[in-house]
Amino acid sequence: MNRFEAEVRARGLTVFAHIDHAAGATAVGLPLRPTELLIFGHAKTGTPLMQSNQMIGIDLPLKTLVWQDASGTTWLSYNDPALLAQRHGVDGADATTVNAMAAALKAIAGKATTRT
Repeated sequence: MNRFEAEVRARGLTVFAHIDHAAGATAVGLPLRPTELLIFGHAKTGTPLMQSNQMIGIDLPLKTLVWQDASGTTWLSYNDPALLAQRHGVDGADATTVNAMAAALKAIAGKATTRT
């Protein structure tokens, strides 16, 4: 998650929240493998989609979950912006924005999950 968040910030995106679900579970005495959520985005990109259909705001800003499975493997998960646009009927002129969001998210995830 640290690499993902660093890349999000390096690209000029806003980090709205970094939530450590495992820490929250520990605070109430419950076990949970490492699980962190990052909420991030850019108003210049998300606002036009919400102007098309404000309901997409339930899925924006974007979210990424980094979690560890029972075997100790770490995963990075997110909803594809194209799926979000389809879910909320955002298409047409906004396709370019959605495609750019998807490409940026894929690039950020790729950089964060590749060791150099």
